[in-house]
Amino acid sequence: MARKKKIDVSHNSSISRRVFFNRIWRLLGVVAAFEATVLFFAFLFSGEKRRGKTDLSQVKVIGRLDDFEPNTVYPYRSGQLYLVRLRDGGFLAISLKCTHLGCSVRWNEDSERFVCPCHASQFDKTGNVLSPPAPRALDLFEVFLEDGLVKVDLSKKLKRRFFEPSQVTHV
Repeated sequence: MARKKKIDVSHNSSISRRVFFNRIWRLLGVVAAFEATVLFFAFLFSGEKRRGKTDLSQVKVIGRLDDFEPNTVYPYRSGQLYLVRLRDGGFLAISLKCTHLGCSVRWNEDSERFVCPCHASQFDKTGNVLSPPAPRALDLFEVFLEDGLVKVDLSKKLKRRFFEPSQVTHV
């Protein structure tokens, strides 16, 4: 009769230290590549805005409509903007950040200009550049006029090249 061969199951199936660490490094490399891919796509789509939705926590009441005289500029420092009421009664909410390097511009009542203290850029009452190095007009925030109140949406900043009459909110 033929004898059956015995299979040695007591054989130690341990792996060497080198093989173990190679497997660990490969696993860590896969995890790092996955994380880098996730971060890349998160960065790529991070600037996408929610269209048609207004974050109500970012809509601030600036004041009553009657509180703002035509042809005047009102600072709203906590919201980091200036509320401009034009001669015709329209409103602009202008960011106080200079478009050159982000310094805070100041309204000069005497010259009727916004002046940047960092590099002397100057802007008119509508935010247009009067003297460089600022590359474009000051940014705007959206203005709402509801129930006799002036409200500004601080969640959306409109970047623009220059002033256009369509940017003004009228009563």
